[in-house]
Amino acid sequence: MNRRFLGRVRIVTVACICVALVIIGRLYVLQVMNGHIYAMKADAQFVAPPSPLLDRGTIYFSDKNNAPITAATIKDGFSLAVNPSKVTDVEALYAALQGIIPQTHDAFVAKATKQGSQYQLLAGHLDSSVGAALEAKHLPGLIVSEDRWRYYPGGSLAAQELGFVAYNNSDEQQGRYGLERQYNDTLERSDSDLYANFFVELFGGVQSLLQGAQQQGDVVTTIEPSVQAELERQLVAYDAQWHPELAGGIIMNPQNGEIYAMAVSPTFDLNSFNTQTDPLIYANPMVQNAYEMGSIIKPLTMAAGIDSGAVTEQTTYNDLGCLMVDTKKICNFDFKARGVIPMQQILSQSLNVGASFVATQMGSTTMRHYFLDEYQLGSKTGIDMPGEIHGIVDNLQSPRQVEYDTASFGQGIAITPVETVRALAVLANGGYLVMPHLVRSINYTTGVSSAPQVWPKVQVLKPETATTVSRMLTEVVDTSLAHGADKLDHYSVAAKTGTAQIANPAGGGYYSDKWLHSFVGYVPSYDAKFIIFLFALKPVGAPYASTTLAPPWHALTQFLINYYDVPPDR
Repeated sequence: MNRRFLGRVRIVTVACICVALVIIGRLYVLQVMNGHIYAMKADAQFVAPPSPLLDRGTIYFSDKNNAPITAATIKDGFSLAVNPSKVTDVEALYAALQGIIPQTHDAFVAKATKQGSQYQLLAGHLDSSVGAALEAKHLPGLIVSEDRWRYYPGGSLAAQELGFVAYNNSDEQQGRYGLERQYNDTLERSDSDLYANFFVELFGGVQSLLQGAQQQGDVVTTIEPSVQAELERQLVAYDAQWHPELAGGIIMNPQNGEIYAMAVSPTFDLNSFNTQTDPLIYANPMVQNAYEMGSIIKPLTMAAGIDSGAVTEQTTYNDLGCLMVDTKKICNFDFKARGVIPMQQILSQSLNVGASFVATQMGSTTMRHYFLDEYQLGSKTGIDMPGEIHGIVDNLQSPRQVEYDTASFGQGIAITPVETVRALAVLANGGYLVMPHLVRSINYTTGVSSAPQVWPKVQVLKPETATTVSRMLTEVVDTSLAHGADKLDHYSVAAKTGTAQIANPAGGGYYSDKWLHSFVGYVPSYDAKFIIFLFALKPVGAPYASTTLAPPWHALTQFLINYYDVPPDR
């Protein structure tokens, strides 16, 4: 009996200790890890602020050594309001504020004398020094209270990728656009998570308690701020010279899909996003728009032809300058014939007739297999950005050969920039399809860190095919691009330009004077560390991408080589 009694006592004791440890742990979370939230609530109770004080996780960039650099954080300061029922001298209060917080006289008086109100907001997001100066004046009717807001140290840096925090229809602040929206549930700090379901979680088990806490964390991105800044600088310079409607670029590690930079121009300052008049500037066309990319698709056509055995690097064809396919005329950009030439010249001279030849040699079934099943054109990449669309590739289901021939040089199918980079990275990494992504890890508030799920890379081309096409694109840079002026003596670089006609939605067909320019290159050619994609919609003053986009691409290539200390390979 004594042994049974002692055994029961021990069981009860252990159970009490376990419950006590859980309660102590929860109190630690409430009082230590989240104590600042309750301190803010206590401070806020002295007035009636228009909304709860913001609390939210941090987003980080990663420098080249993987050290975190703050991209989005919470900034502490003060807000300024007035209690009309306690204002004794409106004009004196207005005069006292002018030297610190300029106010329009009539608007201020209207707020400071509004009957039946005890709280009229005058200004928010004030620095601590300004708030302290106002508090020291002890002005009757003035309310100085703690304020917290989302702050982006980089201003416009990676604006479309980061997104911002704004009020929704229910008067709550949430992530809008970009990573702020994509990872809103992780970044958001909900008051109810702190205490509302404690006993449910307690009796449901410790695992439930921990799972609830792990939903909150900070986001660490793959964006390298110096690389991002250089890409944006090049786009701004491009805009100043060529005045496109839109320009953009992506710099990615083709081996694993990590995006070091993604940018569009024009852009906006995240800290003053509400001053924008056109909401379309918030969207990210790199994942939300599709374009006919033009001749940068030719390397994919060549790779499919070689990989399937339809052609080899030594295959020749008779280039007549133009040919008829299903009653449709396909011509080279200059309408000139080249005679009997090898496959290399299709890429070096960017010949539409040559790409059409390769497509015809493959046949529609084989080409459709490579473009849709292997390169995954027309499918979402799964990138961790909201609003991603898939490309428009219906022409690759057509029974007519002409649709495949035009697709072989990037017309008649429209794909997103991120789809384009994913497909072309296959040539840069030995034949693997990778998943582009912007987030490297999530650091949860519990101290646990994990990487978001990324699809495993899949081999879609033979390694020797990727090597062959890389060698052909290196020859393009060494001898054809700017007549060899962009060749790097100590580095192998593979690249291809694209100049696509833009479809006319009103009258059908294509505009004769509007173009989409594109450029893709990777370095080093046979063990690529970076793939660079650039595009510009309707640049003014030059018909070909080799003229407009080669200089910024060359500058970015040199920057990356120097910044990352890439060793020479030749």
